Amino acid sequence: MKKFILFLFLSACSLVAAAREDFPRVIPALQTWEGAKGRLVLPQSGRITVNDAALSDAAAILAEDLSVMFGMDYEVVAGKARKGDISLSLSDADAEYGDEAYRMDIGSAVSIAAPSSKGAFWGTRTLLQMLHNQPEGLQKGETLDYPSYGWRGFMIDVGRKFFTMDYLRQYVKIMSFYKMNVMQVHLNDNGFVQYFGNDWNRTYSAFRLESDRFPGLTARDGSYTKDEFREFQKMAGRYGIEIVPEIDVPAHSLAFTHYNPRLAADNKEYGMDHLDLYKPEVYEFLDTLFAEYIAGDDPVFTGPYVHIGTDEYNLKEAEQFRHFTNHYIEYISGFGKTPVVWGSLKMMEGKTPVNVGKCHVNAWNYGWTDVGTALDEGYGKVVNLCDAYLYIVPAAHYYHDFLENRMLYEEWMPENMDAGDSDAASGNENFAGAMFAVWNDHVGNGISQQDVHFRTFPALQVMSEKLWRGDNSGAVPFNEFDALCKTVPEAPGVNLAAKVEGCVEVTVPDSVLVLAGSDTVVTSVPEIGYPYKVEFEICPDAEPAVDAVLFRGPHSELISNWHGTGKFSFRRDGYEFVFHDFRLPAGEWTRIRVEGDHKGTSLYVDGELAERLEGRRHDVYNQARNRIDSIWYQETLIFPLGRIGDPHMGFKGKLRNVTAEHAGVR
Repeated sequence: MKKFILFLFLSACSLVAAAREDFPRVIPALQTWEGAKGRLVLPQSGRITVNDAALSDAAAILAEDLSVMFGMDYEVVAGKARKGDISLSLSDADAEYGDEAYRMDIGSAVSIAAPSSKGAFWGTRTLLQMLHNQPEGLQKGETLDYPSYGWRGFMIDVGRKFFTMDYLRQYVKIMSFYKMNVMQVHLNDNGFVQYFGNDWNRTYSAFRLESDRFPGLTARDGSYTKDEFREFQKMAGRYGIEIVPEIDVPAHSLAFTHYNPRLAADNKEYGMDHLDLYKPEVYEFLDTLFAEYIAGDDPVFTGPYVHIGTDEYNLKEAEQFRHFTNHYIEYISGFGKTPVVWGSLKMMEGKTPVNVGKCHVNAWNYGWTDVGTALDEGYGKVVNLCDAYLYIVPAAHYYHDFLENRMLYEEWMPENMDAGDSDAASGNENFAGAMFAVWNDHVGNGISQQDVHFRTFPALQVMSEKLWRGDNSGAVPFNEFDALCKTVPEAPGVNLAAKVEGCVEVTVPDSVLVLAGSDTVVTSVPEIGYPYKVEFEICPDAEPAVDAVLFRGPHSELISNWHGTGKFSFRRDGYEFVFHDFRLPAGEWTRIRVEGDHKGTSLYVDGELAERLEGRRHDVYNQARNRIDSIWYQETLIFPLGRIGDPHMGFKGKLRNVTAEHAGVR
């Protein structure tokens, strides 16, 4: 009997393993798969057929991505599919699974049918991943695939750290490739006053949008024009992403009180980043500001949602805070938009009514408002953005520098918050899903856009799995999932992590480049990401150029003879970092190696470590809390390689044997 039971157990394990092996490997995993015999090798040139003009965008993006990823040449045509084609079609057959569902059949051709163009588009993302992961040919079979949760999101704080529009557009493509569908853009915020001498007037603040109604309000160190923000949202829509723009009030509002100090709370105990909830002038200002972006026939905020903030105001003003919150829920709704708020009313208890049924809520903290309470209070939709599990604050030494991906994969579900599970969320139609967030609290700490990406991309992969597929840990152990994550690209044509395979000879071995200060050599490698080592031999002229560009990439540059001192420095994201412990001798050859990872950057000279830039800390006195706080500087570098030299400020001297080696993918 025991042998028979053991046989059944082993047989069951074998069936599970076989089923797991049969499923095509994609992220997020497919909901269903019915395999068939054989493989389909798509031709290098072919057709994408569509049965409805609504599918034109999805087909055009797919054709472009096939070219970028695989060098395939596919044209989009209307009509019926034939052998070897990829066909996209609208069909109501699977409408019961929602408008993001799709059915893909792989036989003599690839057929993707969906109730909506968005569902069909998600099917093309699966197809691209399958083509990447199955170079020997596509597994034949059929999948009916659909998301477990409708709101699958990522929030990025661009208020405290500026991210270029190019970065945001690339992140749309990354999110789309993993079927994430909501990006919340936090457009204004400010630093912490203790890092600016406990002086609110000196404390960093920024509002990132162009404003005609309030000239001078827009941040000078990085902003978005109205037109480019409109186009960004339209581009995101083509990729299945809803942009939720956020103007955060009445706290986190130092950018507005810097612009007009009369808007600040009269009670100085609250801090200058608090708007005064009693002044008519505040409401007039905000009514005008919001209307600038949501009013008219061609509003700047093109989508259905507008986030109005409403978090972390002083608890003494609960009643007036509730009045303020209700005013802007009603005001935004009056323009036909759905307001979104940070959950605060559990903490801000009072008698003043708030019409929460008209808005969606980010349940961000169990104390301020948890998922279960938000559902009980009747918000339109509830999204879990639990700070304890889902907040990244780079290099801040609180919350998470990196999310706990194994825990999230194996133990967490989107209904879970830090103080327990919310039984109310399970099966509740008003529970929409979850998001994770990156907050750039420590303004000026040297963090780069790519440093942020290094943290958010692995989190995005695991969140996409949990929000689309749900719990898959019983079928695919975390180690297998994580291994797959390391092999799947960021998105077609996107490589923010600057992965480079193996060791690359950037210049011809033993060939000497002679640069006269105005020469530029274009290489085949734009940049190389963590962890890496870059080596080169260098001989500056006897009178070397000052602050000379030695290497330049898409995001950074390496400088020789910094300020005429012979020192190396590098610049990126508005920061400059200097290796102070070594001076490059003029007129002689020196072997240099630079090694970088997500913690810092090392300079080696003739095989010996000359200096490591890592761990520099700045301690400050926090007057409000009577304690010492610290900021840790991030002296990191994604090494620039795309161009050697510069036509105006280039290196003068000789260079040879430039090599770059990427030691891993994370």
